[in-house]
Amino acid sequence: EAHFVESGGDLVQAGGSLTLSCAASGFPFDAYAMGWFRQAPGKEREGVSCISKYDGVSYYSNSVKGRFTISRDNAKNTVDLHMNSLKPEDTARYFCGRYGHCSGDPVDWGQGTQVTVSS
Repeated sequence: EAHFVESGGDLVQAGGSLTLSCAASGFPFDAYAMGWFRQAPGKEREGVSCISKYDGVSYYSNSVKGRFTISRDNAKNTVDLHMNSLKPEDTARYFCGRYGHCSGDPVDWGQGTQVTVSS
């Protein structure tokens, strides 16, 4: 059974930075793309970023492009999301999940970590 542990969420001022980390287990990590999505109260789920299995090709939503960077370590089964220039509209619960392909929906995901950006 796949298991994800997200960490790093916090309360931060606008313009600040955070790094979210996800430790995954229970499946062959390098057989899946990995990504992050977020959900704010009353809003639809939004895919934030995804990184491919082997070659590190990464994808970003337009709302975070240029500010967020995703990375993965296949030796440690971890995927990180480095977030810079945070805005109040980035406030949401962030979830780490595995994907068959970055173009699809997540197969499963963790409990999430809360990011709150104050203005």
